[in-house]
Amino acid sequence: MEALYREAIIDHYKHPRYKGHLADPDIHYHDHNPFCGDDITVELKVEDGIVIDAAFDGRGCAISQATASMLMEEVVGKSLADLKQLDKAYILELLGIEIGPVRLKCALLPLKVLKAGIWGLDEWPE
Repeated sequence: MEALYREAIIDHYKHPRYKGHLADPDIHYHDHNPFCGDDITVELKVEDGIVIDAAFDGRGCAISQATASMLMEEVVGKSLADLKQLDKAYILELLGIEIGPVRLKCALLPLKVLKAGIWGLDEWPE
């Protein structure tokens, strides 16, 4: 089963979904991991508290970029309140493979950027 998840990660890395920029996003946030160089920007269009469109841009390792692609697929149609509840366990379940401590920051960067943009903060309640 893990092989299927690995294939999905590689597919999202090579053929990212929702990669690019939105015209006039309601939420725009950027951050990077200075230790590895991963870089992610997330943009959301929101109507009545629901994400109606999403995009990400960035560069980095397969894990950070694939996670961003997978996460953007998941956020469209969800409420900001629901997105505020996403956590590390959600990302690990989304990826479907075990992530070591070094790669964990790569996997969590897209979530950090998404939540910081939604909360309007650099840090958010865990």
